[in-house]
Amino acid sequence: MSEKKIMLGNEAIARGAYEAGVKVSAAYPGTPSTEISENLVKYKEIYAEWSPNEKVAMEVAIGASISGVRAMASMKHVGVNVASDPLYTVSYIGAGGGLVLVAADDPGLYSSQNEQDTRMIGRAAGVPVIEPSDSQEAKDFMKYAFEMSEKYDTPVILRTTTRLSHSQGMVTLEDRVVPEDKPYERNIAKNVMMPGNAKKRHLHVEARTKQMAEDGADMPINRVEMGDTKRGFITSGIAYQYVKEVFPEASVLKLGLVNPLPRKMIEEFAAKVDQLYIIEELEPVFEEQIKSWGISCIGKEIFTIQGEYSANLLRSAILGEKVEVSPAENVPARPPILCPGCPHRSVYTVLNKLKIHAAGDIGCYTLGAVAPLNVVDTTICMGASISSLHGMEKAKGKDYIKNWVAVIGDSTFMHTGVNSLMNMAYNQSTGTVIILDNSTTGMTGHQDHAATGKTLMGQEVPIINIYYLCKTIGVKNVIEVNAFDLPELEKVIKEEVAKDELSVIITKSPCALLKGQVFPNKCRQLPEKCKKCGACLKPGCPALTKAEDGSIRIDQTMCNGCGLCQQLCKFDAIEKYEA
Repeated sequence: MSEKKIMLGNEAIARGAYEAGVKVSAAYPGTPSTEISENLVKYKEIYAEWSPNEKVAMEVAIGASISGVRAMASMKHVGVNVASDPLYTVSYIGAGGGLVLVAADDPGLYSSQNEQDTRMIGRAAGVPVIEPSDSQEAKDFMKYAFEMSEKYDTPVILRTTTRLSHSQGMVTLEDRVVPEDKPYERNIAKNVMMPGNAKKRHLHVEARTKQMAEDGADMPINRVEMGDTKRGFITSGIAYQYVKEVFPEASVLKLGLVNPLPRKMIEEFAAKVDQLYIIEELEPVFEEQIKSWGISCIGKEIFTIQGEYSANLLRSAILGEKVEVSPAENVPARPPILCPGCPHRSVYTVLNKLKIHAAGDIGCYTLGAVAPLNVVDTTICMGASISSLHGMEKAKGKDYIKNWVAVIGDSTFMHTGVNSLMNMAYNQSTGTVIILDNSTTGMTGHQDHAATGKTLMGQEVPIINIYYLCKTIGVKNVIEVNAFDLPELEKVIKEEVAKDELSVIITKSPCALLKGQVFPNKCRQLPEKCKKCGACLKPGCPALTKAEDGSIRIDQTMCNGCGLCQQLCKFDAIEKYEA
């Protein structure tokens, strides 16, 4: 087979897994990694799932690997933090069938709460990290990762970044080749990580790391491109593309294996060039090691450790060129905002009215922190809204949190919110938790989860009932309410925050963008009744605008007919009608 196809980096990674004979894939959706699993599920030969969180996904892949088949887990960089517990330990265990973790970093913080560099996690865990530079390499390196995993008895991290994940390139497709399953052999010394066994396996980790570093010069994923020796560059990943664009004639050592570094190869390359530059996004992972070997090089003293690199950045830092990029004229600002018809907006409207602070979480609802809603005060990580509310109560007492709630989405609740709520119940905390149940994982593109009743592969399964789950945990006060029923929502919130007990409010209204979601009505303004008070504008629905004369306009192409604006208007100047 020699078909060629233009593919996203994530699509190419999925294709590489397919061609490598992967049988099991587990993941939790997170930009920029989500499309890997969404493409994997198209290959019916692979079992693919959305796991409740990244730790579970990693453990599923480990179990499949131990049983003797090639397996993988996919997640974004902060998801690797959640998966670190099994990752650090499986580094000692190694691999049965090939085991690969795809970790998608986010330089530039396009959709994340921090910038972190997975190469550093690979170093700390003693796990090799490889990094492709384009879609073709994304496919090819994925296949090589499984070969490497089995050769060196190690899990392998394939690191990608937002720019690579979401860039397109030409990819040559090949046939799927499935290696024979490795027969399972009971091996307590290798697979049971109690202290006595782990001490011996740690020696294996160090030995294989040393061997991989020595073998690096012969690995096809590392290559030297000798040219003009005035300048030499050591680089990897998407940064390689910037180097080649600005310095096409220069000498380049392109690293595919970014941990461990092939020291001998680097030393030989450095000796051939007059001036050596280290071009790497985020942390000085290469630079610090290379300088520790006594090799003179230029790195972060002229480059940033923040954000994405670009060809213009290299021109400016190395050549001293002033590169001015003129912003497009007359382009209106587009701040992030909740969609028209979003049920989170009505919840935040009530909380804002009641002057209640919210400990926030990771999801679309984080946008409740910005104007005009101005409700969310904290956002830390998945599940932290509930735990941090508990911490506030234990620090300041019951009265302090009478004007606080925790807000968390249904998918995030299933991810790590369950444990946090369990902790509140177990440790007899008071406080009100609002689970914003919009029946999907909205922020990353509407993936299903354990409480929606559908798997990644499209199978209909029993729905985990969040109401009864909260009851089982031990929460006595659990109330379900329609997010768009403002009077009832306000009444429930007032009652629950006033209690000296733990409460859970579940606001049940589907995401406005869910496939199949039907909105039978729209809203329209009645200009003759409008008093121009602006009450309907307070929630910041983008379907509503204010005209020069102060009157309200409703864009019918955007309106989803949720009725929030109608409920806020005290003069009946907005009405619903059948669309």
